[in-house]
Amino acid sequence: MTNVIACIDGSSASTGVVDSAAWASNQLSAPLTLLHVIEDSHHSARQDMTGNIGLGSREKLLDELAEIDAKRGKLLLEQGHLLLEDAKKRALQNANVSDISMRQRHGKLIDTLLALESETRLLVLGIHGEEHAKGEHIGSQLETVLRRVHKPILLSPDIFEKPQSAMLAYDGSGTTKRGIELLSKSPLFTGMPVHVVMVGADSDTNRAELDWAKQSLIDGGHEVETAIVAGDVEPALHEYQHKHDIGMMVMGAYGHSKIRQFLVGSTTTSMLEQSKTPLLILR
Repeated sequence: MTNVIACIDGSSASTGVVDSAAWASNQLSAPLTLLHVIEDSHHSARQDMTGNIGLGSREKLLDELAEIDAKRGKLLLEQGHLLLEDAKKRALQNANVSDISMRQRHGKLIDTLLALESETRLLVLGIHGEEHAKGEHIGSQLETVLRRVHKPILLSPDIFEKPQSAMLAYDGSGTTKRGIELLSKSPLFTGMPVHVVMVGADSDTNRAELDWAKQSLIDGGHEVETAIVAGDVEPALHEYQHKHDIGMMVMGAYGHSKIRQFLVGSTTTSMLEQSKTPLLILR
């Protein structure tokens, strides 16, 4: 059975990740896996000082460094275990998730996620991860995940609130059409009104696209609203979302036209920085 996999890193985003993943696990009736990855970057880089110190001193120093590395590795494992235990406790208390497993891995996050891709139904990450808390570019690791992981990715803000409605940013591409099909069938959106929004010209072609999307969602049992809005993608979508108090935005990772430029360009950073609600990315 495929799982909802929640990436826990000890940052302020971890609480939102646990809450959103637990909600998704219940909605999908899927097991929840809490994942903590100890990245290689956490280990200290050794300097090559072989030309600066004598043989005996060098061997002693290397032994001491090895001992420090061993202690650091043990502490990181213990810290990760505590993070996972706390996350499990929160999921049990707040969302009553019955099927929870915990995993801890060494290595790069992206390599771990790709290795687990076959057993992933939904991947949950924090919008503001550990590196962001240290002042790193918000998209430095997230963009790699979005490009390489071919599963739906739920990006959670630091504080998660259960969404009461969803909004799909639609551009008529194959990715967003598959998004319509997913929304119409997925239990993740059971009982939610769904808004389908296009950014572009109010043309007959775009209206026809929206009519198809609307009917597909109605056939799936959803209450549906459609709209075409003008302007730049990010502010136009956020304005519509805010106006209609929509709890979750859904987007295709790679479509075409304005939506594609939006997701692969620098606007992504601004979008994620400003997002106060969960964002579901489809592939």
